Amino acid sequence: MSVPDESLLGKVATQLSRPPSYAGSSKASILSIAVASYGCTSNVDEVTQPTGFDPEAARLFEAVVEAAFLVANADGDFDAAEQSAFRHVVVTACGGFVVERQVSALLADLGDQLTEDGMDRRVQIVARSVAREDQAREVLRIAALLAHVSGGVSHVEREVLGKLAGELKLQPSAVDAAVKEAASAIAD
Repeated sequence: MSVPDESLLGKVATQLSRPPSYAGSSKASILSIAVASYGCTSNVDEVTQPTGFDPEAARLFEAVVEAAFLVANADGDFDAAEQSAFRHVVVTACGGFVVERQVSALLADLGDQLTEDGMDRRVQIVARSVAREDQAREVLRIAALLAHVSGGVSHVEREVLGKLAGELKLQPSAVDAAVKEAASAIAD
């Protein structure tokens, strides 16, 4: 993969931090909301509820990132340029709540888990961390947005989005809606 255009990376990062068009009154995406709790763990090893850490939000953040990671790995080749772009976009979209080393460590863990468990099992595990339909739709949208970093949503990436939709108990049309929303957001 060639290095993605900086303006594309900026567009994707901006869209990741915004709510989807169908969200109504929400002012932020699930990624932005969940990362606030995930980021709390960066300064202290053992953070508890009184300090602002919400383990459910942290799990949701990891599920959102893993879903996008799985889509990025759909073709079996998540090369250095894609990884760098992925890290950059996630760090930028998270607005300072996570740093690149945290995202790099998370991606390394996710890579190990994907190797150990396989794609289908990881898709099932991601789905268990997503409790509501609006969260599920947002997981698909964010994964589709990040797929655009590598030149759009390919056939194999769409297949992984379809597997995610199935495990998340969404209709197949949810994949089309997520891909369409992502493409529209990038075109603006």
